[in-house]
Amino acid sequence: MIFEITDFRAPELDVFARLNERELIHLYDPQEGLFIAESPNVISRALNAGYEPVSLLMTDKQVTGQGREIMDRCPDIPVYAAPLEVLTQLTGFHLTLGVLCAMRRKPLQKAADLLAGARRVAVLEDVMNPTNLGAIIRSAAALHMDTVLLTPACCDPLYRRAVRVSMGTVFQIPWTVIGETAADWPGKGMEYLRKHGFRTVAMALRDDSLTPDDPRLKQEEKLAVILGSEGPGLSDATIATSDYTVRIPMSHGVDSLNVAAASAVAFWELGKR
Repeated sequence: MIFEITDFRAPELDVFARLNERELIHLYDPQEGLFIAESPNVISRALNAGYEPVSLLMTDKQVTGQGREIMDRCPDIPVYAAPLEVLTQLTGFHLTLGVLCAMRRKPLQKAADLLAGARRVAVLEDVMNPTNLGAIIRSAAALHMDTVLLTPACCDPLYRRAVRVSMGTVFQIPWTVIGETAADWPGKGMEYLRKHGFRTVAMALRDDSLTPDDPRLKQEEKLAVILGSEGPGLSDATIATSDYTVRIPMSHGVDSLNVAAASAVAFWELGKR
């Protein structure tokens, strides 16, 4: 059913306008909570992955545009509609593609289940920027990684910006958190990867590093490619306990790439089998 927005204070609009993303995690079900997906294509990918929609917010134009297909797939949920300028005032940001969907989260998958049968794994250490995280997940999905593991200090892959930047690929590649607390990484986390047969590759700026096309890396049956946050990079403890350290060769005096750009290079080269 379509509801024209007439009262900004309506409690059913809280999920889109007044609750931050940390609050959404604990809404309705403390074990799962909600997240917001943006744009028809991203919402469609979430639906394809089995995420349950709760409500839709869209511009009047989208009711008869691309949003109609989403509405047809979700016939039993409320749809709140208004002109674009009204929604911009309500949410505080410009809805570039005019559709938001509140969706239920799923329980996190177990790392052991995702590692079973995997040969190339991306491990993200404390990547807290949602733009970088979304871009890395998109590269992982496109460039032959089998799954993505995140340390507990990483930002949430289902934050609205991370989902949008990933172009919905966060719903196409399996991911989960490795470890219960930040103290579990790198010690217990690295041991866990080795227990499942993975050799670890730290992406770091060290003079004694290998290049991504080193034949020794290609011969490894299972590789876990570890990337750190923008700026600090990987911790010394992670680098020291990794089986390999890899550095992307640079030119023109450039010392490094943005972590999202570096991930694409690393995944392309190390994902070849």
